Amino acid sequence: MSVALHCALSDPFLDSQQTASQRQLAISVQVTEGAGAGHAPLNLGLVLDHSGSMNGPPLTTVKEAAGRLVDQLSEQDSLSIVVFDHRAKVLLPLQSVSDRDTIKRKINALKPSGGTAIDEGMKLGIETAAPGRDGKVSQMLLLTDGENEHGSNERCLKLAQVAADYTLTMNALGFGDHWNQDVLEQIADAGGGTLSYIEAPDKAVDEFSRLLTRAQSVFFTNAFLHLELLPGVRLAELKPIAQVAPETVELPFEQSGNEVVMRLGDLLSDTPRVVLTNLYIGAQGEGTCPIAKAYLRYDAPAVNQTGLQSDSVTVSATVQSAYQATPDPQVQKHVLTLAKYRQTQIAEQKLAQGDRQGAATLLQSAAKTALQMGDQGAATVLQQNATQLQSGKDLSERDRKRTRIVSKTRLQ
Repeated sequence: MSVALHCALSDPFLDSQQTASQRQLAISVQVTEGAGAGHAPLNLGLVLDHSGSMNGPPLTTVKEAAGRLVDQLSEQDSLSIVVFDHRAKVLLPLQSVSDRDTIKRKINALKPSGGTAIDEGMKLGIETAAPGRDGKVSQMLLLTDGENEHGSNERCLKLAQVAADYTLTMNALGFGDHWNQDVLEQIADAGGGTLSYIEAPDKAVDEFSRLLTRAQSVFFTNAFLHLELLPGVRLAELKPIAQVAPETVELPFEQSGNEVVMRLGDLLSDTPRVVLTNLYIGAQGEGTCPIAKAYLRYDAPAVNQTGLQSDSVTVSATVQSAYQATPDPQVQKHVLTLAKYRQTQIAEQKLAQGDRQGAATLLQSAAKTALQMGDQGAATVLQQNATQLQSGKDLSERDRKRTRIVSKTRLQ
């Protein structure tokens, strides 16, 4: 296995009469077939909310989902389980998945109690799972049904960043309708993972299974994308870089001179990661000219190799005296994906400010954008919510959470 980069400009041609041209550069990172080791075993850490609000079907189905997950792991995998209410404790110390019956008995003995301190669970979960990282793909599943009433949301975000630095990918699962979608999205984004929404207890098993399948498809980890901007090329000033697949995330980056570095984290064997950058290209001489160079650094846990590097790819544009616009349809689709997310974000901000009509208008725009990119599921959710606001009704917590999920990805 290896990594391939594919780069494409939103329009590969430039007008020689223009002093500067704006272009979007899509960089797709794909694990490719080839000689080499298979998937690394998993180091899986569960961080589960068992506060009093989880009483009844929520905790019952979470225990069932966790038990089924244990059955799907191999003996080469490692598992640890931390549970939290207003405090955190280790339910299962880090160990190989060999004695499944004992592990499941410990899970089934879990009882609801207390309040909610998400950061305490995250801290202990990281400490418990971290020793199992060597030679494994490390993933954490953080599940909660409530607000972080006994903890610090700022601390949660810092802990998610610590997890990412430890190559422990942090996935966040919101259970029911009363969790804080802003906090869990920030945790998942900073932790390099994905945000999931379990709308009802009977969806817990499917969502755990989906995330396990995703974790098992991770081939390379700790990936950083390096982009060298060549003379006359610069990033746009406002939000110039975002990931648009498999989820939409505003990517932080570091820039030193003309080199830009972005953390991508895990690379999935069946799904490319796609990064969209917004560039301004200064006047160039006629003919083909290089715009940027890109390469990737990453780790291969299956063979205990770190700091591997992909081949470098040069991005070029062609300057025409008789310019004819030639938009790239796939890049345009990526642009629409990001537009859907940002339109929905602004709609949520307007709704929080009490501007119901403004929110409805932007949700309608996001629905049209979703239709343009062929995302019928998102278009339906966004249009229904716009219509509801226009009729004078408030959006329920479920409506708001579905809106956030469809803004970031396609409905499963």
